[in-house]
Amino acid sequence: MQRNTWRTSSRSGSNGQCVEVRDRGAGVDVRDSKAPEAGLLSFTPAAWDAFVHTVKTNTCRP
Repeated sequence: MQRNTWRTSSRSGSNGQCVEVRDRGAGVDVRDSKAPEAGLLSFTPAAWDAFVHTVKTNTCRP
């Protein structure tokens, strides 16, 4: 992931529900692409890696 550049998640669909991610090196930020001025969530690199690993290895259950 390129540093300090917002990118749309590869998992975002065409229905307008998009998440953008930015790698700052010292952390990772996540925001809603439809309302970027609404704020963002910031994660440490370790927390982001743990989150991504969990999402990739678990399936959603209804």
